[in-house]
Amino acid sequence: MSKVDMKKKSKESSLLNTAFEFFTTKGFSKTSITDIASKAGVGKGTFYLYFKDKYDIRRKLIAGKSAQVMTIAAYALSQQTEPMGFEDKFIFLIDNIINQLDENKSLLNFISKNLSWGLFMQALSTPSEQETVFRDEYLKLLEESEHPIRDPELMLFMVVELVSATCYSSILYREPCTLDKLKPDLYTAIRNIIAQFTVVDG
Repeated sequence: MSKVDMKKKSKESSLLNTAFEFFTTKGFSKTSITDIASKAGVGKGTFYLYFKDKYDIRRKLIAGKSAQVMTIAAYALSQQTEPMGFEDKFIFLIDNIINQLDENKSLLNFISKNLSWGLFMQALSTPSEQETVFRDEYLKLLEESEHPIRDPELMLFMVVELVSATCYSSILYREPCTLDKLKPDLYTAIRNIIAQFTVVDG
C-alpha cells in the first residue's frame, strides 16, 4: 500500500472511529457531520470524499462492527479441537456472538435496530475481507453437515430473527430473564429449527 493510500485509509478510519464514539455517546440524531470531521481533525469537505452523508457512515459502521463480531466468532470456532457436529458448531457461533454483544453493550445498542437479517445477509454477500470470513465459515458448516440442509438461507433467517428478538432485552435489561437463564431454551429452539431444515434419508 502506497503512502497516499495509507493516508487515505487513516483518514477514513479516523472518521469511522470518531463517528462511532459520537453515535454511542451523544446519539445519532444529535451528532453532526461537522462534529465528526472536527474531532477527526479533517475538514468537512474531506468527510464527503469518503461518505455520502451521516447515514452512509452509520451504515458502514454497522457493517464493519458487525463483521468484526462475526469474524471473531468464526475464528474462535476454527480454534476448536474437539469434534462437533453441524448443530453444535452453529450454536457455538451464535453463543460467541451473543457473548461478545453482552460484553459490549454500547455496540449492541448501536446496532440493535440492524441486528437482523439484513445485517447477516450483508456479511454473507459482500466482498470485504472480514465479512468473507463469516460467509466462508457458514458455507463450510453447510458443506460439512452430516445431512443436507434444505433452504439454508431461510433457516439462517429464522435463527437470526429469533436470536435478535430474544437476546436484546435479556442483555440490556435482564428482562424477561437473564441471558444465562435464556440460553438453554434458546438453543433448544435453535436445534428444533435446524431439525426442521435437515434432510434425513428415509
